[in-house]
Amino acid sequence: MAPYYWKGYLKLSLVTCPVAMTPATSESEKVRFHTLNKATGNRVVSRYVDSVTGKPVKDENEAKGYARGENDYVILTEDDLDRVALDTVKTIDIEKFVPADSIEWTYLEKPHYLMPDDPVGNEAFAVIRDAMKADQVFGVSKLVMGRRERAVILEPRDEGIVLWSLRFGDEVRPEDSYFEDIDEDADPDLVPLVEKLIKRKSAHWSPEMASDPIQTSLLKLIDEKRKALKPRKAVKGKAPGIAPSSNVVNIMDALRKSLEADLKGRKAG
Repeated sequence: MAPYYWKGYLKLSLVTCPVAMTPATSESEKVRFHTLNKATGNRVVSRYVDSVTGKPVKDENEAKGYARGENDYVILTEDDLDRVALDTVKTIDIEKFVPADSIEWTYLEKPHYLMPDDPVGNEAFAVIRDAMKADQVFGVSKLVMGRRERAVILEPRDEGIVLWSLRFGDEVRPEDSYFEDIDEDADPDLVPLVEKLIKRKSAHWSPEMASDPIQTSLLKLIDEKRKALKPRKAVKGKAPGIAPSSNVVNIMDALRKSLEADLKGRKAG
C-alpha cells in the first residue's frame, strides 16, 4: 500500500472515526530527467542565492516573505504559519450534503482515497459511507492541504470514500463565454450518420486508452542505453510511522444525540 498522505478524523455531527488518506493518482511512473554537467556527468544542484550579496542562503535562514513594497517584505517563519493553523488541518467535518449529480466536473481537482485508520472506526466509517450511497449524495467539507484550506467533497465508492479537492471558484472559467457563439442545432440529416459511427467505435473503458506512447518510447530508449551501464544498489527507505489508535464514541448514541440536537434547533428556530 502507498504511504499515507494525511491522517486525521472524519466527523459527522457527534460521530467521529480516525481515517487515513492517500492520493488516488501517482506520477511516480513518469520518466523524469535530472540536469547534468555534460562535461563531467555530475548532477547540477540548484541553490537559493541572496539577490543582493550573491551568497548562498542556508536552509535555516530561509523564510516566507509577503511583499508590502519594493524590496520591503513582511517575514513569516514556520512558527508563525503554524499558529494560524485551522481545525481542518486534522478533521474532515462534513458540513452539508448535496445531490451527487449537482457538482460540475470542472470544479473537481484531484482525487484521494479515504479509508478507516483503525478497526474501531470501521463501523462509523461504513455508516457514513452507506448512508451517502442510499441517499445518492456527496458530503461537503473543508480540509487544509498545502497550508491552504480547500473545499472538498466526499464520494462513497465501493467499500471506501473518494475525497476530491475542489478548485476555487475564481479558478473555474464560465463556459458560456466560450460556447455562446456555437450553433445550437446540428443538421438533422447528419446526426443519424454520426450515431452509426459512434456505435461502430463504442467499447468498454480500459486504462490502456489513456496510455502514453511517448513515455513508452522513452523507456525503450533508456533501457537500450542502460544495458551498457553497471546498475547501482537502491537505498532502502524507512517505513512510514503508524499513528496511535483513537477511541470512537458509540455510533447509535451519537446519531441519536445529533438528531435530537438538530430537532431542538429547528423547533427553537
